[in-house]
Amino acid sequence: MSMLFAETLRKLRTERGLSQRELAERMYVTRPTVARWENGSRLPDAVMIARLSRCLDVDLNTLLNAAAESDDLPNVILVDDRKLILTGGLPVLEEVLPNAAVTGFTRPSEAVDFAKTNRVALAFLDIELGNTSGLDLCRTLLEINPRTNVVFLTAYSGYSLDAWSTGASGFMLKPITAEGVRAQLKNLRYPFSTGGAGE
Repeated sequence: MSMLFAETLRKLRTERGLSQRELAERMYVTRPTVARWENGSRLPDAVMIARLSRCLDVDLNTLLNAAAESDDLPNVILVDDRKLILTGGLPVLEEVLPNAAVTGFTRPSEAVDFAKTNRVALAFLDIELGNTSGLDLCRTLLEINPRTNVVFLTAYSGYSLDAWSTGASGFMLKPITAEGVRAQLKNLRYPFSTGGAGE
C-alpha cells in the first residue's frame, strides 16, 4: 500500500480546500482515480505526479519523495490457466516474497488489465495458456512496462529457446518450488526488494 504518498496527497488537497472531484477536474482524471491515490491502492506515474505538483502548487520533490518511499510493495503475478498450478504456486511465491502483493490469474486478459493499472515487478507466466501464448503475453506486459521481470513456467524444457527471445528474465520447469523461485530472483533484469531473508 502506498500510504505515505496517499496521506501526503490527502493532506495537501484538504489544505487547499479541494474536494476529490475538484482535484480530479484539474488533473483531467476521474474522481475514483484520485480516491485510489488517496487510499493507497494506486500510485500515480511520474507524469501525473508532476501534474499534481502544479495543481496543488507544491514542490515536485515533496511528492516524488513520498512516492519513492511508498513504492515498497512490489506486485508479483502468476498466470496459469490451470487453477491447480495457482493453488499450489501462490503460497510458494508468498513464502519467498513476503513483502510483495502476489496475485494469480487464469486468464491472460485479466493479467493484462491488472498490469495496465498496477506496476508489475515480476510475472510468472505459463507458456501454454489455452488459446493464448505466454510468449505473446510476455511481449504485451513488456509493452505496458518494459521493467517487468518475466519468468516463464512450463512442463516442457523444449520451449526455453523461444522464451529467451521475448526479453524474459528466466525460465522455470513446473512445479513451482521455493528453491526454484529463489534461484530465479538472482537473475532478474530489474531487481527489486523481495523482503526475503538476508534483505
